[in-house]
Amino acid sequence: MIDVGGFFHEEIPDPAAGSTNMTTGVVSSRRGAPASFLVLFLIAIAGCGGSSSSSTPPPNSLGPTLTQISSDPYTVAPGQHATEVEPHLLANGSTLVAAFQTGRISPGGATDIGWATSTDGGTTWSHGFLPGLTTGEGTGPYDAASDPAVAYDAKHSVWMIASLPIANSTPAVAVSRSTDGGLTWQNPISVDTTAVSSDKNWIVCDSWAASPHYGNCYLEWDDPNGNDQILMSTSTDGGLTWDSPVTTADSATGIGGQPLVQPNGTVVVPILTNAMSSFSSSDGGASWSGLTTIANVQVHLDAGGIRSGPLPAAEADGAGMVWVVWEDCRFRTNCSTNDLVYSTSTDGVNWSAVTRIPIDDTSSTVDHFIPGIGIDPMTSGASAHVAIHYYYYSQSNCTVSNCQLSVGYISSANGGSTWNTPVTVAGPMQLGWLPSSQNGLMVGDYIATAFTNGVPHGVFAVAKAKSGTGFNEAIYTAQGLTVTAAGRQLSSAGDRPLHKLSDKIERERPEKGSVPPSRRMARRSAK
Repeated sequence: MIDVGGFFHEEIPDPAAGSTNMTTGVVSSRRGAPASFLVLFLIAIAGCGGSSSSSTPPPNSLGPTLTQISSDPYTVAPGQHATEVEPHLLANGSTLVAAFQTGRISPGGATDIGWATSTDGGTTWSHGFLPGLTTGEGTGPYDAASDPAVAYDAKHSVWMIASLPIANSTPAVAVSRSTDGGLTWQNPISVDTTAVSSDKNWIVCDSWAASPHYGNCYLEWDDPNGNDQILMSTSTDGGLTWDSPVTTADSATGIGGQPLVQPNGTVVVPILTNAMSSFSSSDGGASWSGLTTIANVQVHLDAGGIRSGPLPAAEADGAGMVWVVWEDCRFRTNCSTNDLVYSTSTDGVNWSAVTRIPIDDTSSTVDHFIPGIGIDPMTSGASAHVAIHYYYYSQSNCTVSNCQLSVGYISSANGGSTWNTPVTVAGPMQLGWLPSSQNGLMVGDYIATAFTNGVPHGVFAVAKAKSGTGFNEAIYTAQGLTVTAAGRQLSSAGDRPLHKLSDKIERERPEKGSVPPSRRMARRSAK
């Protein structure tokens, strides 16, 4: 599957499979859903090549708090339709912008990258699909796109979606820009056009007005042909141009980095290497430090062939304290299932001991994975409001035929000292409802949580039963969630790691280029 606790890679779709253009705008009705489920996507390609659609969300069919914010309208081969997976979400003021894969292609990537924007704190949503990116959407050059991540540059008032283009020849990363609050999107800008291979990009902008590097935006990705060498690129003009990529001081390798900016302008990048690690820059991206180890990686292989692993989910509070969350089995006897755990740092160098998030007792059979963390930027330290969405199985020892997949939510109003009782926001789902990928059945390598005006919002993929051979998986958010401490409070203060065991995780082919030497974690063996 993957190596060293989660080195995911997409594969290049088979060019022989071909693709045909479609007239974007109308959602396919091939799911066999009632007429009320047919959503009209009006995509107007304006002078900048942007697109938008009705702000009325699709009907809420899965529960009293769920709102569907998009769905897959495509029917073009070779995508698995109707599917949407792997969302990211960012907030600025009352605006929320999400991006996600639409029309997952089994060998790698998606038919296009979708977007959904709310300008009223998540009450209503506009939605559409990035122009100029893929042949499946009809106006772009690439066979597929993957790994969407959202950023906002306050200095230049620009929203950005970074994605990974897939074809025989592509830039390392493509950046799509919006200058009207995330409602229309320009054709993408290429980053490092000479890149032979790239994977797992992420983007962040320095929006701290007092920072010496205010307005800088930072892109991270890795090079599979270079044994997953970590690369960083910086833009100072709202994403219009990007500097030549820079390596870390120790030419480190890794995957899944998520750069974050502190108020003083320091950029901290948690990333998965042979351990959970980080590196940083204090000079606006001109240079980057070597790696610092956060913790070793110990992981239970999630059942049922689902695509998952201990990639980091990271966020910073209002004072710049960085949180890193991942799935981990060190608190479970014999590494029998995963908790969500975290570590924090104020400087990206010194990290706290690994702490378990007490979603349930350590004797439970619940398996937790794919977290998405958000922290209210108006809070910090011991008063930080922390919210996490995640997927879970109620029984970790399950199979593809009987695993029950759900989306959970847990929060803390006091910087993780105690936690509110978790709630289920979606599910259970059957694994047979999910599309396939080269790394397993897919909801995504990541999901996300963000705050607007003190209110937490998540984005995640939810699947319903198939209609014949057609899927029914789309992107949802949950309304009405809170962080305020209420009722029984949960704590893991007395929990201690039990062992240094971990399951073996193997590596798949990278998106582009040759496979780097295999790295493996010994099954049930000490690290």
